[in-house]
Amino acid sequence: MNSSHHTALFHTPDATITSSFLQILSEIPFGGFLLALSTFVVIHSLGQQRRHGLAVWPVLGMLPSLLIAIRGNAYEWATGVLVRTNGTFTFQGPWLSNLQCVVTANPDNLKYILKTKFANFPKGEYIQGLVRDMLGHGIFSTDGEAWRHHRKRTSLQLHSAELRAAMAKSVIELTHLRLLPVLESLVNIPFDLQDVLLRLTFDNVCMITMGINLGGLSLGLPKMPFAEAFENITEVIALRFITPTALWKAMYHFGIGCEGKLKRSQKEADEFAYEVIRRRKAELSSLSGEKSRSDLLTVFMRLKDENGNAFSDEFLRDLCMNFILAGRDTSSVALAWFFWLLDQNPVVEEQILAEVRHILEDRGYGGNGEGENTLVFRPEEVKRMEYLQAALSEALRLYPSVPVDFKEVTEDEVFPDGTTLKKGIKVMYSLYSMGRMESIWGEDCREFKPERWLKDGRFVSESWSKFPAFNGGPRLCLGKEFAYYQMKFVVASIIHRYHVKVTEDEVFPDGTTLKKGIKVMYSLYSMGRMESIWGEDCREFKPERWLKDGRFVSESWSKFPAFNGGPRLCLGKEFAYYQMKFVVASIIHRYHVKVFPNHLVVPKLALTMYMKHGLKVILEKR
Repeated sequence: MNSSHHTALFHTPDATITSSFLQILSEIPFGGFLLALSTFVVIHSLGQQRRHGLAVWPVLGMLPSLLIAIRGNAYEWATGVLVRTNGTFTFQGPWLSNLQCVVTANPDNLKYILKTKFANFPKGEYIQGLVRDMLGHGIFSTDGEAWRHHRKRTSLQLHSAELRAAMAKSVIELTHLRLLPVLESLVNIPFDLQDVLLRLTFDNVCMITMGINLGGLSLGLPKMPFAEAFENITEVIALRFITPTALWKAMYHFGIGCEGKLKRSQKEADEFAYEVIRRRKAELSSLSGEKSRSDLLTVFMRLKDENGNAFSDEFLRDLCMNFILAGRDTSSVALAWFFWLLDQNPVVEEQILAEVRHILEDRGYGGNGEGENTLVFRPEEVKRMEYLQAALSEALRLYPSVPVDFKEVTEDEVFPDGTTLKKGIKVMYSLYSMGRMESIWGEDCREFKPERWLKDGRFVSESWSKFPAFNGGPRLCLGKEFAYYQMKFVVASIIHRYHVKVTEDEVFPDGTTLKKGIKVMYSLYSMGRMESIWGEDCREFKPERWLKDGRFVSESWSKFPAFNGGPRLCLGKEFAYYQMKFVVASIIHRYHVKVFPNHLVVPKLALTMYMKHGLKVILEKR
């Protein structure tokens, strides 16, 4: 056989097709090939949306969709995906990342997670690692036996008559001695109600947990270093959920970026907590201290652990941090959304007012303003506010204080809806989305309707698997009853006295209306040349305007903001003056500085007002 016959034996159809394909490919310009490949990838990735709920990109997975969503309302975005996927979908993160996650808003799945297979859905090492810098080994960051011990001890104390009385007393004192005076000082003045409510709940939870009043809710709304440090920590912890683990751990180790901010804030918060613990221990060494306090910290200092030993300072620190987190954000956030919803739904506000007035009439209060300042709602009256509790529950349905929560799967599982879960994958359930699912709440699910919680005028709660605002199963919130009492007391105390109107705009003292989101620029350059500020000679260089009887007299920073003003007043102002005076005196004592003839002096458009062409001078010795 000749060689041609041997060659012919290997000309199979597949080889012919491959050869032809390579020949065609070689004739396509490289740019055209890239364009065709890119088009195929885009079409294929977008085509995955029907099957998976989101476009799945090579290497990146669904991350591009998530990044776009974060720029807007990520909760609404997730809700849209869940509606399209019948309540459950699997988020595919980038290759080799920790962003693989099953997302659900199915009540049956939630019941399976939080109760039926509770032991198989712990927080897990991943979630614990994210929050440990803040919560340590407290009740909200532990699983298994450690969590059970926390739960048992805490439940006993929270249900003690002594602590419950102290909690009710603190709400009354803070509302009437702090909150209402602050609100009275702000009547007809636009202010941030969420900030005021955060101060209220932060002061309250610190009184209940640590037995201290930080005084954040005071006239003038002063700064609270501990509260600011706590806020910084929670913000950075939230960012960890969407940041690669290796990246945030490296940033934390080197103390850079937002993790550096967390590290500094954590140190500040820990120092504060440990100092409170140290002082309390010293106080309890005396008999008077032993008898006078009933806060959670003091109670646990009196108790012993399972081995009969006193709890460590670290345990007490974790206890405080966990309960401050639970009591600070949840109630204040819920109240802020509640007042926003009231502004959108005035009929609901009228219904609440009617209920409150009816209760007061039963007491014999005439509503003529007599004794208004001393009017305090009684516990039995707060309990009778059924419509108010319905309205608060409806606000929590639409705007849950904790919009999403996470678990980790310890064994292969299958959800009731058929979704397969591999061991180790993370599960996220969206409380925000559950409140907007027609399959759960009906076609009017996006409407604010307190009536859905009432039956014959009485409040009727829904099952936690449908309404998990207070968690569910073995982890059902221990403070649920007090949270409702606190919110009802505060709301009734406010709306009985004030109508809260939400404003999207700001108004300057001169009457200028500013739309939300608009940018504001203030020109220091122009202010120095305004006759209305400096008089007719405002463009003249007259040092004498700063002197009185030969002494320098400064102007207010609102008139002369060269060193900024308010809380951002320049810290280096005094040194800046000293440096400039020293340099100028040293130069003009020796030289006469003459600007070069015809040198053009104009300001440069920049953050700092340089001279556009520099300053060319001639020095003449004195």
